[in-house]
Amino acid sequence: MNIKLALYRQWRKLRHIEYWLTAQVTFLFLRTIRLLPPHAAINFMDRAARKIGPLTGRHRVALNNLKLAFPEKTDSECRAIAVGMWGNMARLVAEYVFLEDIFDYVQNAEKHGLIEVEGAEIFEKLRHEQTPHIFFTAHTGNFELLPICAATFGLEVTALFRAPNNPYVAKKVLEARRTKMGSLIPSKAGAVWALASVLQSNGNVGMLVDQFFYSGAEVTFFGRDAQTSPLLPRLARQFDADVYPARCIRMPGGRYKLQLFDKIDLPVTPKGKIDIDASCQLLNDIVEGWVREYPDQWMWFHKRWKRYDIPKRSAPRAL
Repeated sequence: MNIKLALYRQWRKLRHIEYWLTAQVTFLFLRTIRLLPPHAAINFMDRAARKIGPLTGRHRVALNNLKLAFPEKTDSECRAIAVGMWGNMARLVAEYVFLEDIFDYVQNAEKHGLIEVEGAEIFEKLRHEQTPHIFFTAHTGNFELLPICAATFGLEVTALFRAPNNPYVAKKVLEARRTKMGSLIPSKAGAVWALASVLQSNGNVGMLVDQFFYSGAEVTFFGRDAQTSPLLPRLARQFDADVYPARCIRMPGGRYKLQLFDKIDLPVTPKGKIDIDASCQLLNDIVEGWVREYPDQWMWFHKRWKRYDIPKRSAPRAL
């Protein structure tokens, strides 16, 4: 037993050394990127990721997911979407460094800069409401810009987020987000109570709803079995909170369109309470619509479905 404990402690020590070294390399790279003009750095990251991403193991996961979601698409179409996804994810990383340079939205301006906002009137309305609100989005475009946008309208959003596994990187990300994106609650024990406290005080909560959740609600995503966290509808039911979809779309020329949609009505049971499973299905349907519209702007390299039986390809299409 003592030998096992000693080996475990040694493994933990080596793991922390690995995390520290990885973090230092990452920070050095980001500091180097910061020396470049914002658009040059972001475009460089995009081009590099389109070359490097397909060489990683995650690329295979992305291709498998694309085959599950779009069995009607050819292999070349799926590869093109996956390559575009790597460019999108690399842009997201680089944009962390330049958030203050990117976010140039000015309310009531006659001309848009890099940021265009649809639903500004909804933001204005919510600012004056003394009721709890829940915003949800997905890993599309640069979703990190959404809480910054809310803050410009005087809405502080407390976001639930999953910290990176690397504790040194996680600390850096948390510091950056705290200074630019409002309050944050790491997704771990006690997070539910923290979110509940915000809603109980008529505050605003933000969530990502497009990830696999063990023991979650049984729903479908792109017609395949998936499991989704029931947290959002449960909180909405408990605190009678209005629910609003929001997303970010990448536009040509390095521009961004942020969309806040009007509130959605969650399905209810015959007794008039919010139906948890049906609500989770509605959230998935909304996100699926977004992904179908801009498939290369979604994060395809995480496992979203319960089973990964890859459908066989039909005969090649005739030209």
